[in-house]
Amino acid sequence: MAKQKVAMLTAGGLAPCLSSAVGGLIERYSDVAPELDIVAYKSGYQGVLLGDSIEITRQMREQAPLLHRYGGSPIGNSRVKLTNAADCVKRGLVKEGENPLRVAAERLADDGITILHTIGGDDTNTTAADLAAYLAANGYDLTVVGLPKTVDNDVVPIRQSLGAWTAAEVGAHFFDNVGNEQTAAPRTLVIHEVMGRHCGWLTAATARAYLQRTSRNQYVDGLMMDAQLKGIDAVYLPEMAFDLDAEAARLKEVMDRTGHATVFVSEGACLDAIVAEREAAGETVKRDAFGHVKIDTINVGAWFQKQFASLLNAERSLVQKSGYFARSAPANGDDLRLIQSMVDLAVESALNKVSGVTGHDESQNGKLRTIEFPRIKGGKAFDLSTAWFAEVMDNIGQKYKEA
Repeated sequence: MAKQKVAMLTAGGLAPCLSSAVGGLIERYSDVAPELDIVAYKSGYQGVLLGDSIEITRQMREQAPLLHRYGGSPIGNSRVKLTNAADCVKRGLVKEGENPLRVAAERLADDGITILHTIGGDDTNTTAADLAAYLAANGYDLTVVGLPKTVDNDVVPIRQSLGAWTAAEVGAHFFDNVGNEQTAAPRTLVIHEVMGRHCGWLTAATARAYLQRTSRNQYVDGLMMDAQLKGIDAVYLPEMAFDLDAEAARLKEVMDRTGHATVFVSEGACLDAIVAEREAAGETVKRDAFGHVKIDTINVGAWFQKQFASLLNAERSLVQKSGYFARSAPANGDDLRLIQSMVDLAVESALNKVSGVTGHDESQNGKLRTIEFPRIKGGKAFDLSTAWFAEVMDNIGQKYKEA
């Protein structure tokens, strides 16, 4: 029987787990199957299409623990959809008339890859499933085991995706400094835009982490820096419905009383309404290879700023985004433990020829298992009835309901 050969890639946006997951896979294979060769495709599926890979040497194996110290991806990312041939041709990844799925599959076969680990979100892992299905239909046996990466924590049916805990903690750190801008001028409105296209989990978790972080503060009685200034006055998520005028009136009362207002907003809050508004005005909204709106071109925080600044009679308003700061961080202790458990299962599953995505399966009481590819999808909504979120909103004093 031919010797097995392992490949890995990271794809999609960054998250505080990619470097550690790559390091963890190298370490685990070096422990349990040191005879297997390992390669890493550079820049995700782009590297597969172009045949651009890194051989994991003995020295790299010995130094792999260093990868736990860093954010980003040591093997590079990209957003490439193998079933979008036109986009792949436009980017020079395949020739006109070529099927990217076939090109990628033949590359894996030519390279002798028998195990592929994909570290990414739903798009990355469902693309991997398409690849495995194509190869199987053409008589080539490839085991694909993905690891779930997304700061949004929005992969169905996985309870907790890699990197999300860290992103919330680091986002809270980011705003602990930015929130001090409230002292720069009277009647200041500060909007903290947090990543989260369809899911408000990260915004909610960042707000929770920030409130926990600032709850330990001590202040000089009688001066402006106090618990009110370091608090949050509103949180808006994609899953929430709210009355703009009523919220503006509530926040204006806060502004009149304290001289400032602080808002946390998901980058996907009111996204559909904003996109519809722009398209109705004749604007072409940019989308990526997967058909998703390029959310960085929408600027939801600026939309909220435009709506609220005048209604609150704010003399100064600013939008600050923690997204790139948070998603580029190295994994924290909680994520490192989660990464290790998922990596160990991923390697075990791969060696046993079990394909899927590792994660705690919400439909099986949170059991850590290799979840079947057909059950993996994105856009999982945040559950507004979550007990800790109710505590956050009680602390803020904001009423809310589902959209």
